[in-house]
Amino acid sequence: MSLDHILLGLLREPASGYDLKQIFDQRIHYFWAAELSQIYPTLRRLERKGWLRGRRAQAKRGAGRRVYQVTPAGHRVMRDWLQSDVELGDDRVPYLAKLYLMDELGDLRKTLRFLTSLREKFASNLAALETIERCWAREDPSYPDSLPPAMFHVLLTLRNGICMIAARVKWCDESIRRVEARIAKEASHG
Repeated sequence: MSLDHILLGLLREPASGYDLKQIFDQRIHYFWAAELSQIYPTLRRLERKGWLRGRRAQAKRGAGRRVYQVTPAGHRVMRDWLQSDVELGDDRVPYLAKLYLMDELGDLRKTLRFLTSLREKFASNLAALETIERCWAREDPSYPDSLPPAMFHVLLTLRNGICMIAARVKWCDESIRRVEARIAKEASHG
């Protein structure tokens, strides 16, 4: 999967690079992140390929902005990608890389602090997604099973985010218990 396809899919309505960044930050950050430094060059490249059409538009403040919309060729690329085989990708998980190498510090208390901090971050992210889901359920009578198709698919990704982060919190709790038990065992043999 590439940023190309994500941007093509997010451009259901004409939008600027800044608008797209807001969508990443507010709606899909739990499964895909992108910075403006990635978004703008990708939009220009997709326009050169003929998958997007850009035009100058008025901005609320300051200079005008460039707004993009998907071309018929871009729609074909998007549909082809959506119908292609499932992609799992090669995830890079920095916190797991750190944990894998944490024995270098030779101090389980530092491992415990790391895991505790990680758990707090996951729990905070989980609470935010659960709040989104609760508000959505409260405000939309069609939630969850009568949502229109686009929003139903958004729901499925939101639920994935909630389940994945809940599993990470559970893993942190288990790991913290194991580290605490190991610290206690080392102290008793000390």
